[in-house]
Amino acid sequence: MSEIAPLISDLALILVIAGLVTLIFKKLNQPIILGYILSGFLTSPFFPLTPNVADPANIKTWADIGIIFLLFAMGLDFSFKKLMRVGGTAVISAIIIVSGMMLVGYIAGNAMGFSHISSLFLGGMLSMSSTAIVFKAFDEMGLRDQKFAGVVIGILVVEDLVGVVLMVLLSTLAVSKQVEGLEMLESILKLASFLIFWSILGIYLLPTFLRKTKRLLNDETLLIISLGLCLAMVMIAVKAGFSSALGAFVMGSLLAETVQANTIERLVKPVKDLFGAIFFVSVGMMIDPSLLVSYWGPILILVALVIVGQVFFGSVGVLVAGQPLKIAIQSGFSLTQVGEFAFIIATLGTSLGVTESFLYPVIVAVSVITTFMTPYMMRLAEPAYNRLDQRLPASVKILLARYSAGSNTVTHRSTWHNLIRSMMIPVVLYAIFCVFAILAFFSYVFPVLMDHLPDWRGRTLGFLILLIVLMPSFWAIVMKKNHSPEFKKLWNDNKFNRGPLVSLIFIKIIICVCILMPVIIHIFDVAAGIGLGLSIVIIVAAIFSKRLRKQSLSIERRFLENFSGTDDDLSNAAKKELSERLPFHELHLVEQALPPYLSFLGQSLKEINFRQRYGLNIVSIIRGDTRLNIPNGDERLFPYDHIVVVGTDEELEHIRAAFNSERQTYQAKGENTSNGFLSVEPYAIEPESPLNGQTISQSHIKERGNCLIIGIERDGKAIMNPSADTLLQTNDVLWLAGERKRILAMFGSEKKAKP
Repeated sequence: MSEIAPLISDLALILVIAGLVTLIFKKLNQPIILGYILSGFLTSPFFPLTPNVADPANIKTWADIGIIFLLFAMGLDFSFKKLMRVGGTAVISAIIIVSGMMLVGYIAGNAMGFSHISSLFLGGMLSMSSTAIVFKAFDEMGLRDQKFAGVVIGILVVEDLVGVVLMVLLSTLAVSKQVEGLEMLESILKLASFLIFWSILGIYLLPTFLRKTKRLLNDETLLIISLGLCLAMVMIAVKAGFSSALGAFVMGSLLAETVQANTIERLVKPVKDLFGAIFFVSVGMMIDPSLLVSYWGPILILVALVIVGQVFFGSVGVLVAGQPLKIAIQSGFSLTQVGEFAFIIATLGTSLGVTESFLYPVIVAVSVITTFMTPYMMRLAEPAYNRLDQRLPASVKILLARYSAGSNTVTHRSTWHNLIRSMMIPVVLYAIFCVFAILAFFSYVFPVLMDHLPDWRGRTLGFLILLIVLMPSFWAIVMKKNHSPEFKKLWNDNKFNRGPLVSLIFIKIIICVCILMPVIIHIFDVAAGIGLGLSIVIIVAAIFSKRLRKQSLSIERRFLENFSGTDDDLSNAAKKELSERLPFHELHLVEQALPPYLSFLGQSLKEINFRQRYGLNIVSIIRGDTRLNIPNGDERLFPYDHIVVVGTDEELEHIRAAFNSERQTYQAKGENTSNGFLSVEPYAIEPESPLNGQTISQSHIKERGNCLIIGIERDGKAIMNPSADTLLQTNDVLWLAGERKRILAMFGSEKKAKP
C-alpha cells in the first residue's frame, strides 16, 4: 500500500483542525484569525494531545505563499487613485500614528533589554493596525458606512503602504546589523527607483493588455493570468534584492488600476483565504506556552502600550488632521490591535536571525489579546467620547468644533489643494538632490578624505563639507511655501487652520531628519538616539538661519520655477462663534447596494419618493460599469444597483434598519414555501379516479399539488404539453413535474403507475 506524502497529510490535518476551530469561533462571534492561530497551536509539537504536523518545513513554504497572496490582495485593495481619495486626513494621521508607535515600541524594547535591532522591529510590529480585523469588525458591527469608518479605512490604506516600505528598510537594517547611513540611502533610492519604474511601466502596459484581451478572458483565464503576474513580479522583486511580499504588493496595486480590478479581487479571494489561513496557522505553530509564561510581564506591558498608544496617537492624529473630536476618538479606539503586518515583520526578523527567539510568540500573544479586545474597544469609543464631551469646557468644545470646520469648506479645500501641490514639488526635488549628493559624497569625496585624514579630523571635515552642500536644501524643504499666498490665506482666514499647517511643517522636518540622521550615524559611528538628537538640532538651526535663507533663494532662482500661485480675493470676515457642532459636519457619502428583495425596485425615484421615505438624497446610481450622477425623478432603481447617498450616521442607520426589516419580511415569506427537490413523476388514471372525464383545468392539479402536467401517455402515443381543455381519460398516464411529496400527498395512497 502506497504512503501519502507528508505535505498532503499535514495540509489535511491543519485544514480539518482549522475548519472545526473556526466554526466554533464563528459561533462565538470571534475573529476567525484567532481561530487559525489556535489551530496552529493545536497542531504544533507544543500541544501533545492532538496529532502534530510531520514536516513543519513544508508548512513554512505554504506560509510563505500565504504572505505573498495576503500582500497581493492588499495591493488589489490599494490603488494610487484610492491613495489620492483618502486625502490629507489619512496621510497626516497615519504618519503621526506610525511615528509615535515606532518611537514607543523602540523605547519599550530598549527598556525591556531588547537589542537595538529587535527594538526597531518591535516598533514596526506595534505601529501597524490590522486591516483584516478592522474590516471584519466594521462589517459584523454594522459600522462600515459610518463616517469615522471611512477615516479609519483611509488610514489603513496608508499604513499598508508604509508597512511595505518599512519591511524593506528593516531588511536593510537586519543585513547590516546597525543603522548604516550609506546602505540605508542606497536602499531608499533603490526602492524608489524600483517602485517608480514598475509603476510607470505597469500602469501603461497592464490596462492596455487586459483591455485588448478582454474578449478572450473568462474567470479562469483571468485568475491564471493574475496569479502568474503576481508570482512573476515576486521573482523580479527577489532578483532585485527585495522581499517577495513587496513584489506581490506592487503587482496587486498595479492590477488595482485596471478595469478588471474588482473581478480579479473576487477571483483571488478564495486563493488568498486558503493560503492566508495556512500562514496564520503557521503563526500559531510557533507559540510556545513556556515562553508565554516566562514573558507574561512584557506581554501585558505591550498590550497596554498598543491600546493606550493607538488610542492616543490615533485620536490626536485624526484630530490634528482636521476631523471632529468624536470622529477622532472613534478612529483611535478602532485601531487598537496588532495585525497581520506584525506577523510578517516578525517572520522577517526571525528568518534573518536578528530578533530574539522569544519576540515572535510574544508579539503573537499581544496580537491575540488586542484582536480579541477590538470589538469591545470599538463599542467603548462612543461612551468615552460622551464622557469626555461632558467634562470639556464649552470654550474648548467651540474651539475643537471650529478647528474641525476650519479646513473643510470648499474654498479652504481648494486652497489646501493648491498649497500642498506647490509644497510637494520643491520638497521632492530638494530631497532627491540631497540623496544624490550624499551618495556622490560617500562614493567619491569621503574615501579620499579618509585616506589623507583617517581619524576624527577627516570625518569632521567631510561632515562639514556635506553640511555646506545640504543645508540650503534642508532650509528649502522645511521653509519653502511657508510664506506663500495660500499659506498666509489659510493661516489668517481661520486660526483653526494653523494646527494642520504646523503639522505640514513638522512632516517636512521629519523628512530632513530622516535624510541627515543616517549620515551622522555612518560618519561618526554613534547610536541611533544620538544621531536623531544631532539631526534635530542641526535642522532647527538651519530653519532660523538668515544666511541659509539667502543661499537657498539664490539656488532656487537658478534651478526652480516659481510655483507661488495666485491669491483669491475672498472675504476674510470673521465667522460667528459655534455654540454647537453643525450637523453638516457629519454628512458623508456612502455607497449602498440594493438587494433584490426590496419592495420598491422597478419604480422610479419619483414614485418611490426616496428623499421623504428615507430622509436621504441619492446623488449617484451605479449600474455595472455605468454611473449616473445626480439622477432625475424618472430614473428607476433595479436589483443589484448601487446607489450613493449622502447623510449622517444616524440617517444611514435608519435606511439600513429599513432594508433589514424588508429582508426579514422576505425571509418570513420564504419560510412558508417548500424547499423540496423537483422531480418528474408518472400517475395513472384508474376507472374510479375522480379525474376521469375532467379537463386539466377542471382537475385543479396545479393548485392542489403545486405541479404541472407536462405530458400524457394515451394508447401508446405521447401528448406533449397538453392544453388546459384536454380531457383526461381512464388509463391515461400523466407525467407531472413538481415536488414528489406534494404529488403523493395530493393523490393519497393511490399507487404510482410504472412508465
